[in-house]
Amino acid sequence: MGSAAHRHDAPIAWLLIAPALAGFAVFFAYPTLRGLYLSFTEFHVLTEPRWIGLGNFHELLQDGEFWHSLLVTIYFVVLSVVLGVLVSLVTAVILHRLAVSATVRGLMILPFLISGVVTALVWSWMLDPQLGIVNILITKLTGEPVLFFGSGGWAVPTLAGLNIWKSMGYNAVLIFAGLQTIPSTVYEAGRIDGASELQMFRRITVPLLRPILVMVVVLTVISSFQIFDIVQVTTKGGPANASKVLQMYIYDKAFGQFDFGYAATMSLALFVLLGTVTFAQLRMARAGESDTN
Repeated sequence: MGSAAHRHDAPIAWLLIAPALAGFAVFFAYPTLRGLYLSFTEFHVLTEPRWIGLGNFHELLQDGEFWHSLLVTIYFVVLSVVLGVLVSLVTAVILHRLAVSATVRGLMILPFLISGVVTALVWSWMLDPQLGIVNILITKLTGEPVLFFGSGGWAVPTLAGLNIWKSMGYNAVLIFAGLQTIPSTVYEAGRIDGASELQMFRRITVPLLRPILVMVVVLTVISSFQIFDIVQVTTKGGPANASKVLQMYIYDKAFGQFDFGYAATMSLALFVLLGTVTFAQLRMARAGESDTN
């Protein structure tokens, strides 16, 4: 009788999930398979795709601009992840210790809800070397402005700072939620044993937060590797390609030079890289689970 009821409900269940399946097929499955196919072809907008096998991958290995863009992206990711997670962790601990209200925590997440384009526009105005309020203050203190987006040495750290500002509140709230799951008795036992605040942070807080920190790191790595909008609005990859991240190079190949086949190859390479990095992070996290058991 139960199986008959399940068979009767099956058409209704398929009808309910049909919109989600259609959206998945149209906006994810088909573009993914199409991009995979195009990565093995020479394809421009006004021509039919021509199968060239591994030709694009051979070109990729010899493309100096690709490797430069990848190194710039990795530099950006390292700054965003290391500094971003550290700032978010410290902020979450302060929020937890001070018992800040839910309203303040809600306000902290606002930068995450602002689009990257708006974030880039506002900060480009604030950091403008002539009219920006930040540079006005710096000029009063040092006598000369800082070319945040116009200097090869400052461009990538500045972009990483914008990315950290945008995601810090969201990551801090996630870590704050993890802090609330740690029993207070654990800290009380640490105090009885004479542990200092720093020792309890290193020996208790960080190990017990490992699952949350791994999730935050993975999400930050993925989002940082996919950075595009902030770079496009502020530096457009300049000056002299100093901030030309991989997404900018892919965009330029696809929509600037209309070489969609080679752009698809670079996108596939980025997908494989992200998958490898994520898998490695999860393996390292599982390897350290015994420390918290």
